[in-house]
Amino acid sequence: MNDFFTAPADARAPRTVEDTGLPFLFLAELVTKVLYQRGQMRLPELASHLKLNVSVIDPLIAFLRGEKLCELVRMGSSGTDADINYLLTDAGRQRAATALARNAYAGPAPVTLAAYTTQVQAQSVANVHVTRARMGEVFDGTVVNPRVLAQLGAAMNSGRALFLHGLAGSGKTYLAERLRDLLSGSIAVPHALMVDGEVIPFFDTVQHQPAAEPVTITSSFDRGTATDMRWVRGVRRPAALAGGELTLDMLDLRFDPHTRLYQAPPHLKSNNGIFIIDDLGRQRCSPEALMNRWIVPMDRNVDYLTLHTGHTFQVPFDVIVVFSSNFVPHRLSDGAFLRRLGYKIEVPPASTDEYGVLFRQACAQAGVPFDADSFAYLLDCHRQRNVPLLACHPRDLIRQLGDLARYEDRAPELSRRTLDWAWDNYFAAGSQHGGPDLDRRERGWMEND
Repeated sequence: MNDFFTAPADARAPRTVEDTGLPFLFLAELVTKVLYQRGQMRLPELASHLKLNVSVIDPLIAFLRGEKLCELVRMGSSGTDADINYLLTDAGRQRAATALARNAYAGPAPVTLAAYTTQVQAQSVANVHVTRARMGEVFDGTVVNPRVLAQLGAAMNSGRALFLHGLAGSGKTYLAERLRDLLSGSIAVPHALMVDGEVIPFFDTVQHQPAAEPVTITSSFDRGTATDMRWVRGVRRPAALAGGELTLDMLDLRFDPHTRLYQAPPHLKSNNGIFIIDDLGRQRCSPEALMNRWIVPMDRNVDYLTLHTGHTFQVPFDVIVVFSSNFVPHRLSDGAFLRRLGYKIEVPPASTDEYGVLFRQACAQAGVPFDADSFAYLLDCHRQRNVPLLACHPRDLIRQLGDLARYEDRAPELSRRTLDWAWDNYFAAGSQHGGPDLDRRERGWMEND
């Protein structure tokens, strides 16, 4: 894989306040908030914290000193700038406290929304090219229906949303999460965004993980720094997963009145990557309401968010949305939404051969000796009780064999006795699982296997 990195729109570190694209008074206020929270700091420490060159901070400090909001204290005897610490005066602390009451952000200097939008477009997920060879590399050793694999590869090249559906346990979530590995190249992510005077923290250490080969950058307190430290480089294309806990409120920009900080929605942090909505249809809001929330972003590649001040603004929507559900698409939405889904991919139960490979893999991983006769007996159980061959079954059943072996203080074994024991635990002994009420789609899969 040939990874690439697209430099931010203004890759060179800003050398003046004007170069940052941020208002002078905003940056001066940000300096007071940092000093308020951190106490006295040396200029290199302040530059490192704000991710700005000293040449940018110098005039800000001079302004604060001129306004008697900041003062300097010499802490050493070398007579150099290294001995100078800066701290707020009483008036400066009052000014900082007022600023923190409006917005408590006191981290690295943000980038402008315009700069962020330009960067997202430059490193768009639509530029990623997935080939059959690449699919083979990523899914090597994974048992996947060849038809499904080809559909997924083509869907990733489309850059459009896709809908994975099939029975619970068929492997939909696993496949969706593996799609991230198809996205080549690292991206740049800002520490924070500034919108209409408000700061929105953006970089997330959970969602924005370093790529295999992180980018080396220079120190921010070097007056000649060439790299804009407000951007975090060498970040893997993100893949966020939201399940039944997802609500409509989570998809909006949220402002906590207690912490006085914003929380960016997960799909915004997923720009240039994937956002997976798992178990669609099991959220606390209706599927129709959730899907209607995505119609405009998927159609126009933009989304609209609102600050707590009431200001509404446009952000780029460069995300491959992956919906995963146990329900077929037409049960969850209407044609207006479904036509915006590029691909609707069914993940069927495993074939007998695929199930055999999965079972052998589960035995090898758990240290359970494989027995062909016992496996044939298990297949008969599936057929007689009309239970589809789902990808999750081998792992789950073999785990129960290991649990029993530990309880009986012996080595795990694969036999009819242990399989019956595991089957009754897993599917509930005496239940009618797979009986006359078996879903018509499941019954069709069993008959066609």
